[in-house]
Amino acid sequence: MATVNYSVERITTEKDPAHVVSWVGLATGDDGTRLEMPGSADRTAQVGGTFGGATCVIEGSNDGVNYLVLTDPQGNNLSFTSAKIETVTEITRYIRPRVTGGSGVNINVHILLRRNL
Repeated sequence: MATVNYSVERITTEKDPAHVVSWVGLATGDDGTRLEMPGSADRTAQVGGTFGGATCVIEGSNDGVNYLVLTDPQGNNLSFTSAKIETVTEITRYIRPRVTGGSGVNINVHILLRRNL
């Protein structure tokens, strides 16, 4: 049970400033260091790796203490048991991944964040 730090890749194009934030090597019981980037309205989460029966959720918080699972545009929880890409509906002050269950787990989460200009 650890808090896994993220790395940030800045994408600079003429019209679409964006970032890809990655938490790599999440295991059972791990969560990701919270990311504070509320100005990025467009968010897409890609989750992959070895799940081994684990579930990875994408959570958000506005107070940095109480986290809730975020949803996709259809209202489904962002809860992954296999590799998938989903849009994140809510814009929260903080966002992070969290992994529960499974064995032999090695999950990577990449979230694309784009600021609307």
